Amino acid sequence: MFISYIKYFFITIFCTTLFIFTGVLCGHADIYTYIDSDGVLHFTNVPTSSNYKFYLSENPSKVSNKYSTSKYDHFISEASIKYGVSFPLLKALIKVESNFNPKAVSKAGAMGLMQIMPENFEALKITNPFNPRENILGGTLYLKQLMTRFEGKLPLALAAYNAGPNRVTRYKKIPPIKETENYVKKIMESYYLYKNH
Repeated sequence: MFISYIKYFFITIFCTTLFIFTGVLCGHADIYTYIDSDGVLHFTNVPTSSNYKFYLSENPSKVSNKYSTSKYDHFISEASIKYGVSFPLLKALIKVESNFNPKAVSKAGAMGLMQIMPENFEALKITNPFNPRENILGGTLYLKQLMTRFEGKLPLALAAYNAGPNRVTRYKKIPPIKETENYVKKIMESYYLYKNH
């Protein structure tokens, strides 16, 4: 009986030490996500159901340099304050859209940091799409309009930014287009990283 107690004591100590030690070594957690029927994107590091799918490994030390730039922060901050759109969200969108290249032009003809289509220039008060300030202010205004249209449901607003608002309205969710699904995922991943680092 005494020997069994001693064995139990040492096993308990060993397991506790192992838990503490590995907890210190693994100071980050995997992130899981799912999109509910309302188009709301949920994140957790403790999935509570099989609806959650693995999203990314949270490891700040590996992503801090990859996702950092401050060149246009003053314009992003101005747009964030003017239109009430999250600063980290705008950085994430610019990162995914143009990788902070103010001269970027897509195959479809979208231009500048936030990849604005020419038919939207007038409505968004853009005269020079390659002017970083104009582009960021115009793109932020457009995103704000989409967020209002889709009642603050960010994944739907982002999907509309990529695929067009009419498609999102038609499907009443993120359209089943691989490019758009990946686009929303990339922006939400970058948004998460910018918000938390």
